[in-house]
Formats: sequence, C-alpha cells, structure tokens
Amino acid sequence: MRILRLTAMVLIGLTFIIKDGYGGKIVTAKYAGEFIATGVGARALGMGGTFVAISEDITAGYWNPSALAKIQYPQIAAMHAQRFAGIVNYNYGAIALPIGNKSSIAVSLIRLGVDDIPNTTEALLDYGADGIPGTGDLGEGNGKIDDNERLDPNKVFYFNSAEYAFYVSYGIRKSERFYYGGNVKLIRKGIGENSAYGMGFDFSCLWQPYSHLNIGANLQDVTTTLLVWDTGRKEAITPTAKIGAAYIWESPKIMGQLIPAFDMDVRFENRRYSAQYNLGSVSFDLHAGMEYRFKQLLAFRTGLDTGRFTAGFGIKLPKLNIDYAFLRHYDLGDTHRISLILTIEENKFKRR
Repeated sequence: MRILRLTAMVLIGLTFIIKDGYGGKIVTAKYAGEFIATGVGARALGMGGTFVAISEDITAGYWNPSALAKIQYPQIAAMHAQRFAGIVNYNYGAIALPIGNKSSIAVSLIRLGVDDIPNTTEALLDYGADGIPGTGDLGEGNGKIDDNERLDPNKVFYFNSAEYAFYVSYGIRKSERFYYGGNVKLIRKGIGENSAYGMGFDFSCLWQPYSHLNIGANLQDVTTTLLVWDTGRKEAITPTAKIGAAYIWESPKIMGQLIPAFDMDVRFENRRYSAQYNLGSVSFDLHAGMEYRFKQLLAFRTGLDTGRFTAGFGIKLPKLNIDYAFLRHYDLGDTHRISLILTIEENKFKRR
C-alpha cells in the first residue's frame, strides 16, 4: 500500500507540474479521448467490449494492465479495423514480456486516422457571399462554374487527421487472488498542420474472490490527461472508470467453457445525450457479452456494446490466436475487426 500511495502522489504531482508549466485556461473537452474508448482485440470486441474482468493476454495492457501478470510467455498482437464504410482506419499493435515470477510489462500503440483528405480550398472551388457557386472572385459570375474551372488538380493537396496513443503497461501479482498495475500513455492528435500532445496515467486492479469469479476495475486518465495544441488550446480528458465482472463456468458437459461478462463505463464529463444513462454530469454506458470456448480450440462470442449488437469467433492454433469481431451500426455502416496474437511458447522464454 505504501508503494501505491507513493505512486499516486508522484502522478498527481506530475499532473500539476504539467498544468502549471503550460498555464492558461484549460477546457474540459467532451470526447477528446474518444478514440481511445474504442477498445482493442477482436476477442474483447466480439463480446461487446466486456474484458476488464477477464483480460488474460497481451490486450490487458489496454483493458486492465494488472492482468498482464497472468501471461506466461512473450506475446505479440496486432489488429486492424475499418469503420464507417472504410473511411476511418483503426490499427493496434503491442508486445508483452513476463518479468520474473509475478509481473509483466507491455508496450502498445493505437492509431485512428482518416487519411488522404483532399483540401480544395485553393483549387477554384469558391462560393460567393450569397452562397451561389460562381458569384465569388472565381468562376464566371453568372451563377455557374464552367467544368474546366471547377477544379484545378495542381492546387489540391492531401492531409491526414490522425490520433495516436502509446502505452507502457505494467502488471504485478500481489497474491493468488489480487493483481494491480497501471499505464503511462502518451497521446498525439493531429489534423493537417496542427497537432496536440499529452500524457496520461491509468490505474487498474483485478480481484478473484472465488476461483471462477473475476472482478476488475480500470481507472483511465486517473489524474486527468492534458492535451496541449500548438494553437494554444488546452483540453482536459477527464477520468473514466471501467468496472467489470465475469464468471468462468467450465464443465465436461459442455466440452469447454462458458463465460458471461458485464462491464460498465462511468464518465464525469456531463454526457447527457450520447450516453445510455446519466445522473447529472455522471454518465453510464453498459457492455454485456458471452463467450463459449470449445476445448480451447474454437470460440464463439456475442454481446451488446452500448446497445449495439456484436458477434465474433476465434481459432486457436499452435502459438497463434486468430479472432474476428463484428459490430452492427445501422447509420454509419457495420465494422469488421481482425486481430492476431502470437505467443512465443518456448521454455527459454517462459516465466520463471
């Protein structure tokens, strides 16, 4: 407990130093860290994003870093997804290593971006003060723009809008039933020539009161994460509490395992319309999911991610897990996610 108190004091101190160093007014911006909330790993996402209490692989670096202490061999992970009819690309990669006999470390990178956005502001696309094409400084001035004048390809340039999160994660086993850990994360956001940087901290724990029952919590951005733009704007990402529970039922009658899980995201940024439920400025989003594992070879999953239907399946090969997840979205198009986890199962790399 002394270590936890000291760590908390250091993190809070760093946050005040960062804020005082930059000075100026800080805006609590809704959704400033929303790209991080998507989640990683097709296994978790196929279960509706219910993974805080059952993280047991490299993706715990995102969901619950304390559970990294459960991995026995080094692991490498990757995921790719395209959202909103392929407009938005979401990529994730990570490496995790066991350390000693009770702890692990991992590094992860998340990127969400819209690439090759055309900028046509200088390419003869001009509107007059009355909003009619061709009545501005460019064009014919008669309410029409000639097809040859509409676009000059030489004056079109392309830019990206991208958001990055780099995690350094650590998890340790305190006892057979309790784990704790945390993240240090660096965030970069950029659109065109402008960019912002920030640093945040997460703290998590995993408790197993009974052999088949897991309860987990991950407090993200625990000291509030400050994003500073090169324009002078400063945005604060407020803490999010991810709380989850899962029960692992294993029986020869079903020839495998059945895992129901439930997670809840609690936010404090006054989301009154985008959240499922709210109590004043505190909002609540719910996740529910279930996984059936057949003899540790095949897995079938389904869930609800804040009310949206999810499904998926997984195949376990020697040293390699392949997972797929589907997310239903009626307005913005369905999302398909594929992830891989490579486990280096060699005795010389096994946890001591």
